[in-house]
Amino acid sequence: MAYRKTPAEISRLEAAREHLIVCATSVITEVGWSQASVTAVADSAGIAAGSVYQHFASKTALAVEVFRRAAGREADVLGEVLQGPGDPAGRIGRGVEVFARRALENRGLAYALLAAPAEPAVGAERLEFRRRYRALFAQVVHEGIESGLLPAQNGEITAAALTGAIGEVLVDPLAARDEKATEALLAELVAMALRCAGAAPAPPQP
Repeated sequence: MAYRKTPAEISRLEAAREHLIVCATSVITEVGWSQASVTAVADSAGIAAGSVYQHFASKTALAVEVFRRAAGREADVLGEVLQGPGDPAGRIGRGVEVFARRALENRGLAYALLAAPAEPAVGAERLEFRRRYRALFAQVVHEGIESGLLPAQNGEITAAALTGAIGEVLVDPLAARDEKATEALLAELVAMALRCAGAAPAPPQP
């Protein structure tokens, strides 16, 4: 009869795997993908380097899981805002602000997700999540067009432009980890996004 793990063993292995992912995320946040060796992750987790391979077949498999988890959280948050209440232009503005603010509050991880040099498997995941972000923006842009609140346009192209521009604007501040002028940067980024979508400018403050 083949050996079957007990529920307690399965629970222990799952907990150890989750702990390893948390530690790997922390290491990658600090040093980036290329410097996040299996040994460094194992040291952070308090285990032997060989034990990492009980949970992941390779460093690449671990890196991909870290990326999917972290990027998935950001996509979920963005989706909640873009699909939430309010008019389409307002949701675009709030979505851009929330995404950028979260990135600027966790600069090391955000830079790793958006732009840090990484192995091809992580790069492929990055492209997949860019498509996910584009789809979220495209949906709300189309809502704006259909409601007459945004001008006629190709929603997919606008969504791609938004996705690319947001990442490009954030790359240098994230890499420098410069916390100065965050609010001014956010305001300019949101204004740019609204212009890109053709939203009417907000009225001047009295």
